[in-house]
Amino acid sequence: MTCTWAAGARWGMRIPRPKGTARPTRADMWLVGGLVVMAVAVSLAAPASPPYRGLDAAGPGLALASALCLIWRRTAPELVTVAASLILAANAAAGYAATVVQWPAWIALFTCFSLTGVWWRRGIGVAATVLAVGFYIALDREPAGMLELSGITMCFLIATVGGDAARSRRVRAAAVEARLLSEAREREAHAERVLIEERANLARELHDALGHAVNVMVMQAGVGRRVFADNPSFSHEALTHIETVGREALDELDRLVRVLHPADRTPSADLTDLSLFDLAGRVQAAGRELDLHIGQVDLEAGGARAAYRIVQEAVTNALRHTETGRIRVGVAQEGAAVRIEVLNEGHGFPEPRPGRGLVNMRERAHLEGGEFFAGPVREGFAVRATLPVRAAART
Repeated sequence: MTCTWAAGARWGMRIPRPKGTARPTRADMWLVGGLVVMAVAVSLAAPASPPYRGLDAAGPGLALASALCLIWRRTAPELVTVAASLILAANAAAGYAATVVQWPAWIALFTCFSLTGVWWRRGIGVAATVLAVGFYIALDREPAGMLELSGITMCFLIATVGGDAARSRRVRAAAVEARLLSEAREREAHAERVLIEERANLARELHDALGHAVNVMVMQAGVGRRVFADNPSFSHEALTHIETVGREALDELDRLVRVLHPADRTPSADLTDLSLFDLAGRVQAAGRELDLHIGQVDLEAGGARAAYRIVQEAVTNALRHTETGRIRVGVAQEGAAVRIEVLNEGHGFPEPRPGRGLVNMRERAHLEGGEFFAGPVREGFAVRATLPVRAAART
């Protein structure tokens, strides 16, 4: 199959011109064979009458040479048009009738217009054809009448207009194919972005859920080890909390794994799990005091999960980076926004370093259309987030 190479600026794309080859295509071979058979049949069935030359070797030879030129019509359409036009002029000069020998010239002109949109290449084909027709009219042994001139004009229009229409159809087909290919690539790129986003979401869930559990277990194990000799009952309580947190961490891991299976999806944790999670008891088991104040809020499912993870990660960071001080958690709805604050009381906190925990919290808040702040304040180190309430609640 051959495609055009001059798509034009109107399509905004580049279509390569077909590369030539020394081997003719099967279609061209059938075309040449058909013209050869037609030339022989016409020469034998309807020999020319005076004033034209009769049947001899030269006449069919010119028809055969004209037909054979079309073998290379896709490789060099301009040169083939020139060659076929010269043969047509030579045929008229030799005194033969322009029967079959004229058709390769028109076919070559059609090919020239169908394979290229460059004006000078088309100009070569038009100039060669016009000169050949002029020589034919001037040298033909019978004067050209209106019928012959009308036929020549019609053949010229069919070759040029039809060739340009064929090229335009191929250009449009190539443009449609390119558009479909571009859309397919865009869909593939979108699927890739969705996959990357899903992986990032899973990584964030694993970090927030399991990271919190591991940090709490480490804190409680450290406290239990330090007071083991002096307060065995407290150490026993810490071990109980470690076991509980470990089991819930395994449940959380199992939930995240099941999320990967489309047929077995379970709801993610949301803000209502904070009371069930017994966050205050776990922080106290690690030797810290936690004030937890959660009001009634109206959040979307995604916003509730984001709020839950922000509180969980902020408390985890407070346990990880400080050993003393009270941790205060407040969640309340104010108008069209839910305000979250986790305050780690103390003094001398440095500016936060952009670790994975802070990045995850900020991303969660921004993905839900909210705002996020983390940094030292007068009372200590604060993590504050604002999330929009459910759409139905705002109307």
